[in-house]
Amino acid sequence: MLVAAAVCPCPPLLVPEVAAGAAPELDAARAACTDALGVLAASRPDRLVVVGPADSAGPEVYPRGARGSFRGFGVDVEVYLGADSGGADGAELPHGLAVGAWLLARTGWTDVPIDVIGVGEELSAERCAAVGRDVAARAGRTALLVLGDASACRTLKAPGYLDERAAPFDAEVGRALETADPAALAALDPGLARELKASGRAPWQVLAGAAGDSGLGGALLYEDAPYGVGYIVATWS
Repeated sequence: MLVAAAVCPCPPLLVPEVAAGAAPELDAARAACTDALGVLAASRPDRLVVVGPADSAGPEVYPRGARGSFRGFGVDVEVYLGADSGGADGAELPHGLAVGAWLLARTGWTDVPIDVIGVGEELSAERCAAVGRDVAARAGRTALLVLGDASACRTLKAPGYLDERAAPFDAEVGRALETADPAALAALDPGLARELKASGRAPWQVLAGAAGDSGLGGALLYEDAPYGVGYIVATWS
């Protein structure tokens, strides 16, 4: 059963080496992510399932030891999923999941078994929910780390330029995460999320399927739109 969930953004800029001189601008977001992972640890799970954006529709499953790299962003930083070094026969993580591996490494997640699932923007809401229900149906206490960004269209300089629909979309996501409202997450429009470049839509809908009627309570730890991209950190427990 699902006992806790942490929702974190996953821009490579969270990694200080990638952000370089701009790194302090996301210190509050990093601190909130650390706090969210602390909530997961406090739930004493038997298993951690990480769900984040994938390049294909998925669901894609990545093994322990899969490698993530930020060389594409000009820095020689590598991370390994739930391990100190690779051992997954060349499996490589998409950037969002690589950020998740970095968050786990900096908070010391090594002992609890970790499963990782990538879901992409083409995966339907119904299929995302089914993936979530399958995760929650596994034996033992399961915690979820859910990775994804809100819209990338909040300002003129945002990656997706300014879209007047972005702020209301992000506000609804923030409300749903703060109040632990699976129905509201399940109702997010995949087409609108794609237009707003919201990479979190599919992972959030996996969370909705996993939570079901579990009765978890929500808490919003961080919400802002630096660089015109919506970043939200929340916990369900």
